[in-house]
Amino acid sequence: MQSGSAAQSGVQWRDLGSLQEIHTNEKEVTEKEVTLHLLPGEQLLCEASTVLKYVQEDSCQHGVYGRLVCTDFKIAFLGDDESALDSDETQFKNKVVGENDITLHCVDQIYGVFDEKKKTLFGQLKKYPEKLIIHCKDLRVFQFCLRYTKEEEVKRIVSGIIHHTQAPKLLKRLFLFSYATAAQNNTVTDPKNHTIMFDTLKDWCWELERTKGNMKYKAVSVNEGYKVCERLPAYFVVPTPLPEENVQRFQGHGIPIWCWSCHNGSALLKMSALPKEQDDGILQIQKSFLDGVYKTIHRPPYEIVKTEDLSSNFLSLQEIQTAYSKFKQLFLIDNSTEFWDTDIKWFSLLESSSWLDIIRRCLKKAIEITECMEAQNMNVLLLEENASDLCCLISSLVQLMMDPHCRTRIGFQSLIQKEWVMGGHCFLDRCNHLRQNDKEEVPVFLLFLDCVWQLVHQHPPAFEFTETYLTVLSDSLYIPIFSTFFFNSPHQKDTNMGREGQDTQSKPLNLLTVWDWSVQFEPKAQTLLKNPLYVEKPKLDKGQRKGMRFKHQRQLSLPLTQSKSSPKRGFFREETDHLIKNLLGKRISKLINSSDELQDNFREFYDSWHSKPTDYHGLLLPHIEGPEIKVWAQRYLRWIPEAQILGGSRVATMSKLLEMIEEVQSLQEKIDERHHSQQAPQAEAPCLLRNSARLSSLFPFALLQRHSSKPVLPTSGWKALGDEDDLAKREDEFVDLGDV
Repeated sequence: MQSGSAAQSGVQWRDLGSLQEIHTNEKEVTEKEVTLHLLPGEQLLCEASTVLKYVQEDSCQHGVYGRLVCTDFKIAFLGDDESALDSDETQFKNKVVGENDITLHCVDQIYGVFDEKKKTLFGQLKKYPEKLIIHCKDLRVFQFCLRYTKEEEVKRIVSGIIHHTQAPKLLKRLFLFSYATAAQNNTVTDPKNHTIMFDTLKDWCWELERTKGNMKYKAVSVNEGYKVCERLPAYFVVPTPLPEENVQRFQGHGIPIWCWSCHNGSALLKMSALPKEQDDGILQIQKSFLDGVYKTIHRPPYEIVKTEDLSSNFLSLQEIQTAYSKFKQLFLIDNSTEFWDTDIKWFSLLESSSWLDIIRRCLKKAIEITECMEAQNMNVLLLEENASDLCCLISSLVQLMMDPHCRTRIGFQSLIQKEWVMGGHCFLDRCNHLRQNDKEEVPVFLLFLDCVWQLVHQHPPAFEFTETYLTVLSDSLYIPIFSTFFFNSPHQKDTNMGREGQDTQSKPLNLLTVWDWSVQFEPKAQTLLKNPLYVEKPKLDKGQRKGMRFKHQRQLSLPLTQSKSSPKRGFFREETDHLIKNLLGKRISKLINSSDELQDNFREFYDSWHSKPTDYHGLLLPHIEGPEIKVWAQRYLRWIPEAQILGGSRVATMSKLLEMIEEVQSLQEKIDERHHSQQAPQAEAPCLLRNSARLSSLFPFALLQRHSSKPVLPTSGWKALGDEDDLAKREDEFVDLGDV
């Protein structure tokens, strides 16, 4: 997508010491200025010329001369030599956001440098900086020298950038609506996009049939037109015995909503808590209501339900927010010196952030739920205040582990639509797109993608998509031409797009979804989103199908302890009371079945699965031991040149693999020609990996970036570690950044 250095794009770097000469030749330079490309509906707000975008390598400063502009969509730097781009080096470029573009929603923090001191910029400024530093949410760092820019232009561009990236916004003022209005007649849907959107009753019925959940669950339209609850989608699935009027009783709260059904009949459900009440009479009514609801999903000995209260017995959103705030600082590096200064204490900083531990806890919780459903044949009910944060995260991970369909690209996109978009995850608030409340900004969806990356990294052949796909998906959170990640609920989207309004004269706006990848990438670039190692599940003929179970054949034979036919005395009554008390907002002790016995079952299930060969089309569990949870290097380190392994790591292996695929295809074509048979069109291997020696471990985001070969470390620590060769050997031995 975007590149982190101008060296990559063929832009010529100039030493800042020669700026006086550049400034005097301004007339000659402006003839080379690059035209600003605007999207439909995009408007230029302010600009400044004679700006230098530069980096610091050791003590030398280098930069490239150009214009800095701010529109209602992005901040863009237009270098005077950008026309000299090497087309061979920019094949994986984003068609919407250029390498020197920052969407306004992607800006994290803005800093100014005053007399060599770095300060955070916000509000109205009395004094304007000589240098502007922008930290982005995709972890890019841009530095602009304003020393040679006219004073009026500096004031205009700095004030404009601060205002348009930090001032609170109204929803209707987002660029999303400007773009949708301007491109209304030019919006083309990708015919290859078969993602299930779950915005019709038919979609939910299809999913029920696919998972064999239609025997016990039903799709309902009681919320059509959002008459019952604005938080829920228009259509969803509930247990068959549940009367539809129950859904309306407390506006969708306290209702078990179906997520997914396992091959053995167990199901994953979620429920939002009832509003807290102080009145004893209302509390009694709520308790009676929940007791009746609970009986529809808990009918021993045929159906047993285990409740997982994610609000009180798991992570808090505050923990996630705090951990990520510390974690991201490890990668927002201003210069090479800062990189090597922090490198010596990398492990202690990484551990103190607790981000990797939070990932491990999420994966562990998902495995525990998988064990209950797979081995103990129990329904699992996830509880959360609004069932729209951790419920989305855990339910998605469980399905990813248990359902191979979710590991295909279409299946994964449909999973996100079902559990996150239609599940009411508040993307608008959690990504802080409106800049109205920083406390609400919590990277829950990014945490999910990081957990998915752990699985993709550990079991590559099981996934049809690549880590590059996950990386560009995380980047798409901040591109406001797609509706997918810019609303808090389906109701909010439909209302603001004119689908639920009273004005029947105006045509509803038709927004793009992020799943139309052709909007961002050319076909050749899209090949890097598809995993060449993935092997589709072979289709069996009718004779082979007889006598076979639906899915997950290998794991059904795991030597696990049989689930008990009759539980401990009082178990069901206590479990019911626990559910009711939690939904009523009462905090109590841990679940009665969260005991040592549960931990023993989990350990036996986990160890037994990992002791057998992996069936990539069956149950899939991650390793969660400390060293197995790694940093998602491609996303977090891609803009740091010092973190690259030039011509090495997995990209070199992939390059050779794709060369072999091309060779096999070529031989197949020759064989087919010899037999005079009609050649079916073959999937073309990506030509972006032609020469692995020219690539880095962080390809395709860090192709031939500058590379600082001389580390700058504190003298005391440097002497203690030995010479440079010694340190390099130790680094190779302990940390392979390509596989972190």
